Amino acid sequence: MKETHDTGFCRRILLGLAFCAGMAGIFFQWIPQEYIRGFLLIFCGAVMSITILWALWQSRQLSDFSNDICETVDILMEGRELKNFSLYEETAVSKVQEKLLQYYEKMKDEQQQSRQDKQTIQELVSDISHQVKTPTANIRMLTGILSQHELSREKQNNFLDLMTVQVNKLDFLMQSLIKMSRLETGTFVLHPEEARLSDTIALAMSMILARAEEKNIRLSADCDSKLTVKHDPKWTAEAIGNILDNAVKYTPDGGAISIFVRPWQFYTRIDICDTGIGIDEGNYNAIFQRFYRAEEVAAGEGVGLGLYLARGIITRQNGYITVKSKKGEGSTFSVFLLN
Repeated sequence: MKETHDTGFCRRILLGLAFCAGMAGIFFQWIPQEYIRGFLLIFCGAVMSITILWALWQSRQLSDFSNDICETVDILMEGRELKNFSLYEETAVSKVQEKLLQYYEKMKDEQQQSRQDKQTIQELVSDISHQVKTPTANIRMLTGILSQHELSREKQNNFLDLMTVQVNKLDFLMQSLIKMSRLETGTFVLHPEEARLSDTIALAMSMILARAEEKNIRLSADCDSKLTVKHDPKWTAEAIGNILDNAVKYTPDGGAISIFVRPWQFYTRIDICDTGIGIDEGNYNAIFQRFYRAEEVAAGEGVGLGLYLARGIITRQNGYITVKSKKGEGSTFSVFLLN
């Protein structure tokens, strides 16, 4: 290890004292008895002087060290650049400065993350407030009509049915927002395991089976029942189910939705094909943004969170999603899961 300036100086002092003591012992053997006392006093005086000088030097070094460290702390607290500092010097000051700089960088990263988390929470609160306004206002309006007007039993039931729809919409919205908030704040936990992909796809299809039957949409799946992939079955089914849900929404009555699974060298590819209205190529990236709704479907059902959640779930399993579509001819969403 390279010798530091402080250690070298102390070593030279000690070697000097040892040398003086050795020389004094030799000289004392040749000096007459009557002169020993004088030489001893001179030697002790010299040693005392050197000790005092060394103590003063150490005090000065300690003072300079503390001043340098305090100055470094002040610079870091003010957010200024730390100049005249080299990681290659092996002095005590540089070593402490290095640790202080590491601590400062770590705290700065944590502060940045804290600001980002705060901004994310603010955006979530704003989004939630905006999204719940419509169903809340509708429920308030329907409640007012029922309580302030004399209505027939048939009309009461109609208004109650409308209120039930709004309550269900509000419940769906809140569940989606909870999932989104967990996704964005890092509390979303996946538990990957080696599981059969056919079971996961069957679970996803069961989520939209009733709605597909209402629109007379044909569902089919082509997946090897023995194919296994390391993934979180529950949340992967949620992601695929969200894509299927979108396909059902935007596929006309009597259409078709097909799923094809093909293992690749590094990924397993899941193609979800529909005969729906299609997507403009310029919107391929936008459809995965939260709360995005294209103009042509803005009046329809949905809140624009399904594809956003799907991408988040797949991405957190080291996978990805792509889309290809043609207006009026349908879309194909491809989910890639790492083998």
